[in-house]
Amino acid sequence: MTRQHLRTSARIAALALVSLILTSFASAIGDQSDPPPLAGIAHVAIRVHDLDASAKFYQELGFDQPFNLSRNGQLYEAFVKINDTQFIELYPTTAKAPAPSFLHLCFEAVDLNAVYQDYTTRGLTPRTAVRKAGAGNLLFTMDGPEQPFGPQNIEYTQYQPGSKHYEDRGKDLGADRVADKLMRVTLAVEDTAAARDFYVNQLEFKPIAGSLTLYHLPGDSGEQVEIVPAATLGNHARITLQTKSLSRSEHLLRKQHIAFTKIDGAINMLDPDGNVIRIEQR
Repeated sequence: MTRQHLRTSARIAALALVSLILTSFASAIGDQSDPPPLAGIAHVAIRVHDLDASAKFYQELGFDQPFNLSRNGQLYEAFVKINDTQFIELYPTTAKAPAPSFLHLCFEAVDLNAVYQDYTTRGLTPRTAVRKAGAGNLLFTMDGPEQPFGPQNIEYTQYQPGSKHYEDRGKDLGADRVADKLMRVTLAVEDTAAARDFYVNQLEFKPIAGSLTLYHLPGDSGEQVEIVPAATLGNHARITLQTKSLSRSEHLLRKQHIAFTKIDGAINMLDPDGNVIRIEQR
């Protein structure tokens, strides 16, 4: 074999090796692709001891209650509208569930079926299949980290044309809302390390630099969950809203004679059941 042939063979072998390395790298990148994005927080649900008193409190914050759900003539769910895609859901206490408490957190998916398929492919086990829920939107649910009252109930939804939420878009947006976005929900959990592992390594939420408690949702909504020890909140919720003008929010609260405190540049107040409502300016 001539030197020319040897050089040619060496070049071919080198090119083959480079090709193999690039193929392996591309495959690795593909395996680490971003999860399907979440559009944001759809709602947080709480159980309240007096539905009328809670509805009045949120109405005084400027939030309308555009629709409810009833069964056999009995109201079982009221919707407080923050904006066209975000709500606080109020459930009355019952004989079987007599105590006010945090109930669940719901995320809005850009493509709900894609999120469901991604989870099942990676070994997660949603509690239900994708289905149509009572208000007319697609929904599936899944268990999350342990909270003081049991496993966290996580909901995922995708708004559908014809649903109560979809048909109310552009309506029931009070001019005197103290805030216009639900930016963070705080989760009180029994084991913070296990909860962080679940949200980061299984749901692929992104830790926020400089914080041990805050995590961004997948996607570019900028919305967050906060993970804290159960003793911090117990059965209560902490809901953080966003405003463009904190001074305007203060003015509206004083106008309604609603008590609040200002800590670390944010407004804090309690609803009738002791849930913490926080307002931050961004």
